[in-house]
Amino acid sequence: MVHRKPITIGEDALKVESKMIYLDNAETTAVDPEVAEIVLHYMVEKFGLPGGEFGHSLQEEATEAVEKAREVIAWKVGAEPSEIIFTSGATESNNLALKGVVQHPLYKRKKVLTSAIEHKSVLDTALNLRRLGYQVEVLPVDSEGFVKVSNLLSSLSGAGLVSIQHANQEIGTLQDIKVIGELCRERGVLFHTDAAQSFTKEEINVKALNIDLMSITSHLIHGPKGVGALYVREGIELQPLIEGDGRERGLRAGSQNVPAIVGFAEAVKRAKQEDAERMRKLRDRLINNLLQIEDSKLNGATGERRVCHNVNVTFKYVEGEALLLQAEMHGLVCNTGSACYSQRLEPSHVITAIGGTHEDAHGSMRLSLSKMTTQQEVDLAAEILAKVVNRLRSFSPLAKRRS
Repeated sequence: MVHRKPITIGEDALKVESKMIYLDNAETTAVDPEVAEIVLHYMVEKFGLPGGEFGHSLQEEATEAVEKAREVIAWKVGAEPSEIIFTSGATESNNLALKGVVQHPLYKRKKVLTSAIEHKSVLDTALNLRRLGYQVEVLPVDSEGFVKVSNLLSSLSGAGLVSIQHANQEIGTLQDIKVIGELCRERGVLFHTDAAQSFTKEEINVKALNIDLMSITSHLIHGPKGVGALYVREGIELQPLIEGDGRERGLRAGSQNVPAIVGFAEAVKRAKQEDAERMRKLRDRLINNLLQIEDSKLNGATGERRVCHNVNVTFKYVEGEALLLQAEMHGLVCNTGSACYSQRLEPSHVITAIGGTHEDAHGSMRLSLSKMTTQQEVDLAAEILAKVVNRLRSFSPLAKRRS
């Protein structure tokens, strides 16, 4: 928990905890203190940049640090170190994967398939490619957020690239990327997956899952912000987004962010499978508690088909932004699919894609856990939301109309 100043709101206010309960870990995570120490060390003491074959000692230290980090991340996903390209994060990795494939002259098939619930860095990139004349097809999903294999099969003809995420950023649905990867490999179609939300939380082996390109990031696993990676299977050629030198296999020119890269690798080393198992138990406990609230509904899949840290519940007859603000006033930080909270003033494209109404999107709340989350925090979060939902409904015209 993070220390915060107590707040009271009127005579009927909840008793406010003196510490903040942070449950927005699908947005970003707190940096592990030991990771932060290593990052600082490479910012202040070992501040060199990787150099050429005959660099000075600071350059050699930086080169060695980056390559060791590359080995750690490659090992985690069953890849070769040469197949890991460091980027500024999953958004850049997604852009490099999609644009890099279709804009490379080696690949003649310019049709791209993606799903309706992808992260905006995939969807917006794909739709921009459509405006540039490329063929883009956005596959629908079912009520739990799954892409239907039959829809994928009927659209694969003529495709050059399929980009379907592993875990959804809002509702936590885990796609069966092994099946998707097999279908693509059998038909000679490249398969990219955005694994930003599932990396280190789910077992991922890029060879076993037939993945050709995969985006991951550091800041969702208690590493520093501003660094991520793209796995690029050996033999795949991409058109670089950033040119200027031969760094990162010529796919990402510019000075490497050595402190962040080293911190990224340290965060990967510190991620344990037992952390994911504990998060999964806390996730289910939180879901069960929240669904005790009247007129609430879970969004997304359940059990093993949902990533371990994600909870997304719609509370009918309340507005997400009001619920969000009231919850934070009582010490709980989470997120909402409300249009008013979106920078684009649009309801969640994920909730509407799974068949939810605009009202469902407006009343949806995402609570996401991390390895630092405690059972006490999960239980307090459910208590806070129950009381805030009931308070908001007490003067909601929609709730009064229901009764």
